[in-house]
Amino acid sequence: MTELPLLLAGPLLRRVERGRFVAWLATSQPCDLKLTLCAQEERAEQQYLLQSRDDGLTHMQAGQRLHLLLVDVALATELPCDTWVSYQMALRPRDEATADWQTLAELAPDLCYSGRATPGFRLCSQVRSVLHGSCRKPHHGAGDGLVTADKLLAAHFNGAAAPDDHDTWPAALVMTGDQIYADDVAGPLLRRIHHLIPLLGLPDEPLAGVGDEVRAASASALYQHPDCYYHRDRLLPRTPRNRGLMNVLFRGAEKPVFTTANARNHLITLSEMLVMYVLVWSPALWRYGTGGMPPGLSQEDQDLYRQQQAAVDRFADGLPAVQRLLAHLPVAMIFDDHDITDDWNLTRGWEESAYGHPFSHRVIGNALLAYLLCQGWGNAPDAFPAELLQRVANTLKLPGGEEHDKLLTDLLRFDCWHYTWNLNPPLVVADCRTHRWRSESSADKPSGLMDWEALTDLQHDLKGLPAVLLVSSAPIFGVKLIEVIQRMFTFIGLPLMVDAENWMSHKGAAAAILNIFRHSRTPGHFVILSGDVHYSFVYDVELRGRLRGPDIYQICSSGLSNSFPERLLATLDHLNRWLYSPRSPLNWLTRRRRMRVIPRKPEGTAHGRRLLNGAGIGLVELDEDGVPTRICQHLADGSAVDFTRREQESRWR
Repeated sequence: MTELPLLLAGPLLRRVERGRFVAWLATSQPCDLKLTLCAQEERAEQQYLLQSRDDGLTHMQAGQRLHLLLVDVALATELPCDTWVSYQMALRPRDEATADWQTLAELAPDLCYSGRATPGFRLCSQVRSVLHGSCRKPHHGAGDGLVTADKLLAAHFNGAAAPDDHDTWPAALVMTGDQIYADDVAGPLLRRIHHLIPLLGLPDEPLAGVGDEVRAASASALYQHPDCYYHRDRLLPRTPRNRGLMNVLFRGAEKPVFTTANARNHLITLSEMLVMYVLVWSPALWRYGTGGMPPGLSQEDQDLYRQQQAAVDRFADGLPAVQRLLAHLPVAMIFDDHDITDDWNLTRGWEESAYGHPFSHRVIGNALLAYLLCQGWGNAPDAFPAELLQRVANTLKLPGGEEHDKLLTDLLRFDCWHYTWNLNPPLVVADCRTHRWRSESSADKPSGLMDWEALTDLQHDLKGLPAVLLVSSAPIFGVKLIEVIQRMFTFIGLPLMVDAENWMSHKGAAAAILNIFRHSRTPGHFVILSGDVHYSFVYDVELRGRLRGPDIYQICSSGLSNSFPERLLATLDHLNRWLYSPRSPLNWLTRRRRMRVIPRKPEGTAHGRRLLNGAGIGLVELDEDGVPTRICQHLADGSAVDFTRREQESRWR
């Protein structure tokens, strides 16, 4: 038995409020936990011994040596705002009551910033800045925006800025989607996952409904299958395609249920999903190797494996910084498609194919269950009742059975993934994936990103607020040319070919969200944080009607470790500015909704560019009214790009 460290990942700060402390961590043994909080100004400690859910510690055993812990403590004394609060955690294996407590300094020596003996955080009475980003693919090779964010925090401790300066310390890190890529995994990373599964003692998972189609009746058989690496797309299910001219011309007689173009190493089992999360957030398990290149790879796959190995190694080098960052900022998360699978719920037809097949139902459900345990749980712990968590615990002990599939069916119908954090202004995080407004006229038309009921609930949450930070994984106001191209492909029945997924692609959803903005009691200032598209941009949007609407700032930061094909993006950017300039007849002919869009230029980029390509992290600074005073993208290469409003380029849309 290889000796594993007690702390495998974390702590990740999650929902932290004046009277509540929520954090997530993964350990190799079931543990008791001691939590100590100390506010710098008050110099009075609060100490808590956590042993059960009644104390504030919920434990999920995913394997013999993988345990997921959620700390959720109602504080006896409220924490002060605008001051440094240090915290200490100490762990002791539950089966070793006489063992010494191990502190974070012993478990993760690199967790603290210079000059600090413990990690800490600040609760901001007013949000003056927030970090945000999306789309973190480990093998992309462009750097990691979370490492860049860690450098920004480190500047507060090396003399460049003061940690007590509440005007510059971010109130939160908002991760707007694609925190993992379950559907696009590098061969070396998948190999490492498989090497760790037995070390962590994760249970085997019968693959119900697969049978001869995959010739692997369990997870252990899958891992030994000749198509396990770089050919999993052969194992994933396919369904008969509707007959029609476009289907015959473009897509053949059958279609894959999983539409990602990179499904060659798509994660399948629950164990694979859970180990992926531990690996992308912590360096602890990277020291245990991979067992070498898998046997039987073709020369082409071997070359790709070596190429990806270099990118994955660079990603791993940054994980100590990532672990430190996530221990110092409250982290808000929401899924997008790659956390589950590409094009997740894009059309009604996609849903009917995916959920109607037992194998794809299991794969999608496993990804959503892993999201619950590693992301959704800490966003809003109250959303997950004890009965549901007990069913999760039972499934982790014995995956693959009928109860597993029943749980996944219920999770796919679960309707409380959205949440609100009571910041000032509030952070309202929308679920744009599971509340889809499905087309009744055609199964191939893109669904609206939120249905009528969900939009009505959103309107209720927004009423009466003076300002709001609204998270929509996909931009509400996107690049017009790209939306037109998506509309054209939708018209000929090929929405999946171009990811035809934008708010304006569905008339009902588009009208409803715009009516929310125009409501008389809507916030006066909307800061919309988005990702998804693999490039960054900023639009100021003004809605016109009988009364002037709110000020809207559409801010997209993407990706944390991803980018758009450079030549293609440059071409689309240039054509968009030329075809839809303020003086373009085409812009006037396609104007529909009486909104004025003012683009912001990323300074220092090529002349005329409005779309920024490059891995990094977004930073938004706000004034006391919740209006952005600075919008910046800090790139992984160390540069910082500010977005400057271009009033002369405003256009009606």
